[in-house]
Amino acid sequence: MREPATLTEALADRFAGAAGEPAVVELLDADPAAGARTLTYGELDRRARALAGWLTARQVAGRPVMVALETGADLAVAVVGCLYAGAVAVPVPPPSASPAAAERTTAIARETGVPIVLTESRYAADVSRRLSDAGRGTVLCLAVDRPLPDGAAQQPWQPPRLRPSDVALVQYTSGSTAAPRGVQVTHANLLATMREIQQALGTHRGSRIGGWLPCYHDLGLIGQLLHPLWLGATAVLMPPRLFLARPVRWLRAIDQYGVTVAAAPDSAYARCTAEITDEEIAGLDLSRWEAAVNAAEPVAAATVEAFTARFAAAGLRPGAMVAGYGLAEATLLVSTAGTGPVRVAAGLPEGAPAGRRVVSCGPPRGGEVRIVDPTDRTELPDGAEGEVWVRGPSVAAGYWQRPLETAEVFGAVTAAGARGFLRTGDLGVLREGELYLTGRLKDTVVVAGQSVHPQEMERRLIDCGERLASAVVFGADQPDRLVVVQEVRHPGRDQAALAALAARVRGCLAEEFGASAVGVVLVRPGSVRRTTSGKVRRSTMRQLFLRGDLRPVYAELDDSLLAPDRPDKVVIT
Repeated sequence: MREPATLTEALADRFAGAAGEPAVVELLDADPAAGARTLTYGELDRRARALAGWLTARQVAGRPVMVALETGADLAVAVVGCLYAGAVAVPVPPPSASPAAAERTTAIARETGVPIVLTESRYAADVSRRLSDAGRGTVLCLAVDRPLPDGAAQQPWQPPRLRPSDVALVQYTSGSTAAPRGVQVTHANLLATMREIQQALGTHRGSRIGGWLPCYHDLGLIGQLLHPLWLGATAVLMPPRLFLARPVRWLRAIDQYGVTVAAAPDSAYARCTAEITDEEIAGLDLSRWEAAVNAAEPVAAATVEAFTARFAAAGLRPGAMVAGYGLAEATLLVSTAGTGPVRVAAGLPEGAPAGRRVVSCGPPRGGEVRIVDPTDRTELPDGAEGEVWVRGPSVAAGYWQRPLETAEVFGAVTAAGARGFLRTGDLGVLREGELYLTGRLKDTVVVAGQSVHPQEMERRLIDCGERLASAVVFGADQPDRLVVVQEVRHPGRDQAALAALAARVRGCLAEEFGASAVGVVLVRPGSVRRTTSGKVRRSTMRQLFLRGDLRPVYAELDDSLLAPDRPDKVVIT
């Protein structure tokens, strides 16, 4: 039997043999006990074909179509309908996500020039109004959760003529260090990634794969939705807001619906460990959870150990936690450790303090990874820290309508002349064939002449006091000059107590890293901006600090940060 050449072919073939099987289980807006909506493969195929006929009549083959829906069954119909029509799906946040997300969606609509937006009936009017206000009033807006309009031009579905190199979707980056950019993911990229995930995690048709990550995020869309559909397995989808309100709902869903593979960022596992009570753990059975993938942001050894230990009482296996690394520019996956004990190395990179522990993200999966000096582009030996460069079949085709950035990021050449590498912007170490992530190239700060990754400082600050929550550290205008924005639980109004917390933050940095902060800004919980996957938006936080938009409950700023004639204005560059 001929192997499918595109994801569209693969899905159509898989759906044909699984009509009565559950494709998507969508949790409702309540605890899992309240029930769920199930969409079979036959229903998904029928609805996607009808939508594809409607799209095909509007000549969208090869053109971008925006998908703005909540995570769930209707989103699955919209994405598969785009693939069946040969269109390029562009997933974006639904209007309910946030005002900032709505602005981002409008900007993406302008950049991609989409002729059609697929959404839900409750959002259709709002989406149309926003597009009209942005000068995009000619864009058609279709509510996927309603029957197709009466008299709409439709035709029986015919498989589109596609090549492996054709773009299947445009996945916008999270924007943790730069403005979001649309990554062009081809059918060949997606098929390669599906095989890599299957090889790494041992997924199969009997797997139940799911979670709460939004489907406009690569791990949510590709890992949580498209991969189970490619397998013929079941995707269990949970609205992100359910987890964000109460993390225990995620673990209850894993228990009740027999989820075998679920992924989340490190911060989500840390929240579960800190917030789920002993009584709630007693009511959980996590024994069927085969792979708890920890990815999308740096993986902390302390998080892995604490989560594994805390939920062992609920039946979680010791080797269930899987550390992984990937990015949208590589479709999803670069490396993952697979199931088994998580490997932790001390003293990496060479010359780092012996107490520093870095989690292995395992060997590369299906591609090639090299560690390169970002300045002179020479390849570095085992154990040396440098920029992670990637080459392989899952590396995407470039950025949407950004040829200069595409050439710079996707066309890297080593000093020895090796071509075709993706520059990830991440720092890491290869040791004995396994990849250890150490930080971000753009985030690194200098302390006493040494490069230090702010993520290490941020993790340590959380442990410096029970009232200290998330933190973000960034450089001021010169080496050794740092600014800390620190969330404080239950800040109250006692200025003396807040001053003591600020002193504790300074003391922690000085004792642990030999660093001094020229600015300490204490803010309420939720003030630290993050991407959809939980990464700190460091550049955004720095800009908010510079503009004076942080609304602190307490702040201590060195006089050198302030304008002589405007003591309320920060003047670092």
